[in-house]
Amino acid sequence: MTAAGARLRRRLDGDDLLVCPGVHDPMTGAVADAVGFDAVYMTGYGTSLSTTGYPDAGLITMPEMIDNAANIQERIDAPLIADADNGYGNATNVVRTVREYVKAGVGAIHIEDQTFPKRCGHTRGRQVIDREEAVGKVAAAADVRDDRGEDLVLIARTDARGTADGSLEEAIVRANDFLDAGADVAFVEGPTDEAELGTVGREVDGPLVYNFVGGIGSSPYVDLADLREWGFDLVIFPLAATLSTIANVYADMAAFAEDPVGAMRAIDETFADQPVGSLHEFSGFPEVIEWERRYLPDDERGKYEGSLGDEVDGA
Repeated sequence: MTAAGARLRRRLDGDDLLVCPGVHDPMTGAVADAVGFDAVYMTGYGTSLSTTGYPDAGLITMPEMIDNAANIQERIDAPLIADADNGYGNATNVVRTVREYVKAGVGAIHIEDQTFPKRCGHTRGRQVIDREEAVGKVAAAADVRDDRGEDLVLIARTDARGTADGSLEEAIVRANDFLDAGADVAFVEGPTDEAELGTVGREVDGPLVYNFVGGIGSSPYVDLADLREWGFDLVIFPLAATLSTIANVYADMAAFAEDPVGAMRAIDETFADQPVGSLHEFSGFPEVIEWERRYLPDDERGKYEGSLGDEVDGA
């Protein structure tokens, strides 16, 4: 069982909307954790872009996603909700995928009904598999959860709304079928307006996720209070850290091209203004030094005498 999953389940049992910022690696995860959230979301798009340099178009593999999720969950205290794409194959592939995410210790995963290769749920050209096959994949995931990690929260996503011949009605039928097959939470991707969100809230019989992708997506900006009123339990902001990273790094690099020394000074000052301590403190050097004190021979401490560099926690 996963302790992260148990904490997430308790949080989902509350009355408030659970708000989860998206992160794409352990560093951005640590930043979100330092700010303080009840749960954090690992974006598939951001993971693909930051790991491979390519977009969310089915180009990243299951082991790469698992490794990223495990490293993020290891670094943060909040439970992680991880994108598991389409399970990386058919129902038998889903069995291994869910087993691997259970071993990674994450709080939740979501699996979608797209064909392979899949793509971002807010780009054109998506296709979904047959409903019966999709239900079978969710059932497989639920059985693994029950057998290997019963606290893992299983979120089942349908992209049926955004296909060429898709409809909101088909997406709602699939979402309810996924819940009947054992999913804990339903995820209807791509409602196009507030009316559709209200319909999803009324007609899906179970907990619901809203994917707040912002300006790049087809779903609307909405007030969080409205989401809760419509019946949504969880909202993810998948590209929060990814877009912020790209925008801020671009601005800093542009300044760096004009005046490297001035830009570096400004970056240092901006970092110092954040309540995370020094880079060494934020990254965990004090913990490493404590390990050394606890487990290494006493004469190992001598390496610090007379050496140069920043002092971290008395080292």
